[in-house]
Amino acid sequence: MTYVPAPMTSASVTTGKRIAFLYNHEAAHQVAHSASVITALLDEHPDLEISLLATSDVLIEAVRLICGPDIGTRCQIIKLEVTAWHRPFLKAIDLFAPISRIDYLRANTALLATFDAIIVTERTSLLLQNIASCRHVKLIYLSHGSGDRSIGFVPELGRFDLILQSGEKLRQRFLDTGAVGPEQIKVVGALKLDAVARTPVARDRYFADDKPIVLYNPHLEPRLSSWYTMGLQVFDVFLDNPDYNLIFAPHVMLFQRRVQVSLESFTIRLRRDLPQKYAAARNIHIDTGSAASADMTYTRLADIYLGDASSQVYEFLATKLRPCIHINSHQASWRDNPDYRFWTFGQVISAAHELPAALAKAQTGHATYRDVQAQAIDETYSQTAQRPSIRAAEAIEEFLKKPQRSEN
Repeated sequence: MTYVPAPMTSASVTTGKRIAFLYNHEAAHQVAHSASVITALLDEHPDLEISLLATSDVLIEAVRLICGPDIGTRCQIIKLEVTAWHRPFLKAIDLFAPISRIDYLRANTALLATFDAIIVTERTSLLLQNIASCRHVKLIYLSHGSGDRSIGFVPELGRFDLILQSGEKLRQRFLDTGAVGPEQIKVVGALKLDAVARTPVARDRYFADDKPIVLYNPHLEPRLSSWYTMGLQVFDVFLDNPDYNLIFAPHVMLFQRRVQVSLESFTIRLRRDLPQKYAAARNIHIDTGSAASADMTYTRLADIYLGDASSQVYEFLATKLRPCIHINSHQASWRDNPDYRFWTFGQVISAAHELPAALAKAQTGHATYRDVQAQAIDETYSQTAQRPSIRAAEAIEEFLKKPQRSEN
């Protein structure tokens, strides 16, 4: 392991619980869903000893962007490592499945066992419960999305000791599974919005005109995503329709792997590449994984959202209610299905040739959907006078004060 310790000052010597924020992922898109809580805990609860654990420099830098350049002087930063000879094999296997996340946990169990609680945004870390030396460690889950898909409410998540969610809609759906008790899940508001929404966005960085901007944001899930069967047809619509500007910013993991494998739907897809003609078009901006594709730059900038299964539609509507179009490329029976609630926010099309008409109708017909959107946002993102990061810090501190059950 590579240790990057904070200087030991009187402020950093604590007698309280030891807490780690663990970032164990190939991309940095989940960081904004929890990083602001680090500074909130440091500010509000200096008795707690906070460490930042990350598996790459990219992840550490993403935390610095949110927490500030001085975060390394306020808490310990540790870059996790794996056995050197594993790395080339992990890199190859990660092209198909995220095996490296498991190896990082395995290689660092001695360190992970030194903490009283570990805060994560993914569920791979539940594997620590199978390791004897780590069973005493409390696992706290900060969800990295606020969408409606059933994958976000699987009973397995009930194994977390504490779950923090953005709104009552998500809390209730967790309770409905029967795998989570009322005291196990708390509503704290939208942590990602708290972290990044105040950053200004410059429209003229992307297009030289004021034509409507459409954000095409396909998911990576092989069965649900429109990209595999209709993606290039969507691009062709905008090549033939210069009255619209297109931002293509898919889920950041879509272009990380050539083959996408889903254990959720038992589906495998080969991810296609983009022909150069699309990148050369003046009204098309392509971003397959930069920071802007995950920090709400595009969801705040666009005038119309075009997607399929991504929870980013909620981020799109959180700052301003605007037209949405969803692509039903997998013939889903979506009406009255809670897993597709976000498809009620606008028109739903099932073929690319329907897109021009949907675009033409999107802004003039938006009034039809405004009330539905507004209600969904209210239920998805709880708002109080207190910032979400402070609410999350209070919930974590309160949880850690309670007597904890012993682990056998």
